[in-house]
Amino acid sequence: MELLDSPLMVRALVAAALVGVTAPAIGTYLVQRRQAVMGDGLGHVAMTGVALGFVLHTSPVWMATLVAVLGAVGMEFIRSRGKTSGDVALAMLFYGGLAGGVMIINVGGGSNLDLLSAMFGSITTVTPSDVTAVVLLTAFVLAVTVGLRRQLFAVCQDEEFARVTGLPVRALNLLIAITAAITVTVAMRIVGLLLVSAMMVIPVAAAQRVTRGFTATLSLSMAIALVVSLSGTVTTYYIDAPSGATIVLLAIGVFMVMTALSAPLARRRAAAARVAEEVCTRDDVKV
Repeated sequence: MELLDSPLMVRALVAAALVGVTAPAIGTYLVQRRQAVMGDGLGHVAMTGVALGFVLHTSPVWMATLVAVLGAVGMEFIRSRGKTSGDVALAMLFYGGLAGGVMIINVGGGSNLDLLSAMFGSITTVTPSDVTAVVLLTAFVLAVTVGLRRQLFAVCQDEEFARVTGLPVRALNLLIAITAAITVTVAMRIVGLLLVSAMMVIPVAAAQRVTRGFTATLSLSMAIALVVSLSGTVTTYYIDAPSGATIVLLAIGVFMVMTALSAPLARRRAAAARVAEEVCTRDDVKV
């Protein structure tokens, strides 16, 4: 294929594939605990890291990771306190991160185009060093989300029960927040910081329309995100469209298809359940 002759496109496809498996991997847990907008907030916070990376002439990915992780720790601290003023504190953290990024890039003599590419994604910004960073960060995210899926699911489902069973709830909550922060920076180059939350949520929501059970939802959402990430990146190459917007729109399209399929699927399941119940009832009568 012509696009595979371009080193730039090869890097972009690798990064897109990694985004596809990581975003829903942590997004499944965030949706489970009703924190779907967490990725959006962390994307705002990471803007400060991106700006610092450009101004200090260091890797924007690693700097954004550092700042996003610090923001995630602050978010988890605010959430765990559970006070009504927490929403206000989180709002200041989110928008302060975005405003801080804009201010730093302007004071430091950087270009707003650098921030725009980080906000909405751009395949032309993926460098070999970015791919290396994304590979390492993806390995961490998958090790946490897949390797500790039973413990993380227990915490997301019922914190009190998880605490009674002896799980380190506070540490696991912090790990979820940090993993979400890392996922945001993984997706930065392809999807963009302002759209990464969509890739954490939409594939999971689409999978939930047709699956039963946590593992099935996790697996299908990762497959959906992988397909739309690669498809969106290829589409971007041929029609010169923004990569982040293309990928998110494709994900929304898949969600709509899954929603359309869910109704007849639900009817079949209900009919099968009724047949099974009738069989059980006849067997009980015979006995």
